[in-house]
Amino acid sequence: MLDIKYEQRRQLESLDESELARLQLDKLNALLATILPRNTFYASKLSGVTPPLDSLADLDHLPFTFKDELIGNGSDGDFANNLTYPIEQYSRFHRTSGTRGHALVVLDTDDDWRWWVDTWQFVLDAAELTPRDRVFMAFSFGPFIGFWSAFDAAVARGCLVIPGGGLSTMARLDTIRSNAVTTICCTPTYALHMVEVAAEHDIKLASFDVQRIIVAGEPGGSLPAVRGRIEAAWNAKVIDHGGATEIGPWGYANPQQQGLHVVESEFIAEFLSVDSGKHAGEGELAELVLTTLGRTGSPVIRYRTGDLVRPTWNASSSNRFVFLDGGILGRSDDMMIIRGVNIFPSSIEQILHSFPEVIEYRITATKDGEMDALGVEVEDRLNEPGRIAEELQLRLGLRVDVASVQIGSLPRFEGKGKRFIDRR
Repeated sequence: MLDIKYEQRRQLESLDESELARLQLDKLNALLATILPRNTFYASKLSGVTPPLDSLADLDHLPFTFKDELIGNGSDGDFANNLTYPIEQYSRFHRTSGTRGHALVVLDTDDDWRWWVDTWQFVLDAAELTPRDRVFMAFSFGPFIGFWSAFDAAVARGCLVIPGGGLSTMARLDTIRSNAVTTICCTPTYALHMVEVAAEHDIKLASFDVQRIIVAGEPGGSLPAVRGRIEAAWNAKVIDHGGATEIGPWGYANPQQQGLHVVESEFIAEFLSVDSGKHAGEGELAELVLTTLGRTGSPVIRYRTGDLVRPTWNASSSNRFVFLDGGILGRSDDMMIIRGVNIFPSSIEQILHSFPEVIEYRITATKDGEMDALGVEVEDRLNEPGRIAEELQLRLGLRVDVASVQIGSLPRFEGKGKRFIDRR
């Protein structure tokens, strides 16, 4: 049985453009009234802004927020700059993975955490999770937010939730099998790593009770080759999700698994054209900009996510929340220009995952004079990198150096895969 708010979420998805705009404006003005002037970061940043705003168009006059602004001096115990309340009012501690500079420590109040859990229900709706499900959390339960919020959201839904922190991959596989787990939460990278370990021990994952795998943390869940590889091995459906420590759980999969809807009842989404820097149109490659509407303790307003997407709007659909075709396509700071061609690591990963013999890989970007250069290392059971290079050239329109390395020599990852090395 679904929770009583299920129909309310479907009604929110069906709001027309004007109704959704009114809802977002009301929530935005309520947020501003709550955080100003006590949030010193935004009191300074929005100096001269007098709420309430008259329309969402007024957002254009507000400055963007960048991740670097939220980070203090980067020392341990240094909290994000955008806190609204005294530290004593916060009950949740999260830290970003710190893969791009200093780690960011983000805090949440009890009310903020309830907002996380409630918003996560859109993701669990997409996964068709019910109280009959048994959910296994395949992550370390460290300070990185990972699936902490998913854990509490599944508990709130009435599921039996099983933590997998501290267990080896083999121990996790045994727990999943022996407890008839129906749902796994993990990164796409770790879902594939479990496939690799299972194959090494002649374990048939398709015989498990797993029906769905909810993935997040990196592109993959909306990439057909990656998704297909996971689904074929597990005989389970992959459900994608978009979120970030400093933002919240902002995206969930559509039924056809072709991309992500933005939870527009809880976030205002804007799209900046990669080409022009102005508001992007239908299907245009754009950077996703988000404003949180229900997280008062650690709000972000016009936050530049760095995620690259292609937005589409469908007024005739039962779900009118903006749709991101293909999910997160890459990151603006990962974009490379190789001999005049714009390339993202996710584009290469999609091609590499189309080869079932490729076990693991690593992509390295370097500088060749004034131009970017690209190399790929693969663990290939066939040891034939030439066929992979030919496919990359055919589908990307450029030559990429591909080298075969010894199987087992490349790193494995439990959390976000770090398969792209930028040495430019």
